[in-house]
Amino acid sequence: MAKKETRQQVYTLLVQIGRKTGDGLPEKATGAALMIYASGVDEAEAVRETVAILKQAETAPLDVTGYGTLAEREAQGHEISDEERALMARALDENSVIVAQVTPFFEKD
Repeated sequence: MAKKETRQQVYTLLVQIGRKTGDGLPEKATGAALMIYASGVDEAEAVRETVAILKQAETAPLDVTGYGTLAEREAQGHEISDEERALMARALDENSVIVAQVTPFFEKD
């Protein structure tokens, strides 16, 4: 019997991180949101790989929200820019995790 070939896909993830020494966030930030494109055979694998890489990068992942694959996002009516598509293609080609955007959080005075 032939082994079933697994197909990598790219998942869009929103990861919230807390503060940790050496995380590279601005001094007064309380954390950040990271928009990430991560490859995996399923969303669970993409999340596991992303969290592992973020921990290696001296960040403190707190929460991950998955938005699905490109096809799933298109089916939901999401507008996806050419830049996003290029980053997704790169994540797939490199079998990697790409941080597309970092939005630091700050306390309100």
